[in-house]
Amino acid sequence: MNTERNTKGILGRKLGMTQIWDDKNHIIPVTVIEAGPCVVTQVRTPERDGYSAVQLGFGQIKAKSVTKPAQGHFAKAEATPRRHLMEIRTADASEYQLGADVTADIFSVDDTVDVIGVSKGKGTAGVMKRHGFAGLGAGHGVHRKHRAPGSVGQCSTPSKLFKGLRMAGHMGVQRTTVANLDIVKVDAERGLILVKGAVPGPKNGLVVVRSAAKRSV
Repeated sequence: MNTERNTKGILGRKLGMTQIWDDKNHIIPVTVIEAGPCVVTQVRTPERDGYSAVQLGFGQIKAKSVTKPAQGHFAKAEATPRRHLMEIRTADASEYQLGADVTADIFSVDDTVDVIGVSKGKGTAGVMKRHGFAGLGAGHGVHRKHRAPGSVGQCSTPSKLFKGLRMAGHMGVQRTTVANLDIVKVDAERGLILVKGAVPGPKNGLVVVRSAAKRSV
């Protein structure tokens, strides 16, 4: 069975959140994304690379800050150097041309997309904030350990902690995907996409908007 499918995608920056009103005067919370413009820097084919994908470049960067191999890579596509590169696997990659621009108008209203970003860093967090633990009781007889995780394992058997045990530690700064978000508005002239709901990352953080992998029914 062929699992290849046509996927649209674009890189952009998260500008922040706001709200708009629909035709029924209902408030819709939206995230404003500055989508593109991106440039096609490479096209991968099954014959040469073993898979079909298109590589997009986004964000300006000074040419002197780019390595010589990267300069040759951009020169081959007849494009100016870009700060970020991202591959989008799609069956119709052969339809893209090197050096072509990809803008926000590849998406339209009511499209369902996945938004990928790096989550905000929260520093070192305890188990209640990081994993949603309930904590210990707040009544008499409990020492001042109300936010403690409790027992973390056995005594003599197996005399160790298993990998993956949820404990306190570093929280955030992880690649996060929010799936099945609806596009409420596309402003192609200003290169803006308004997505219903929240997306990961801080303001001005890099995000990837692509066609939903698992569309909700």
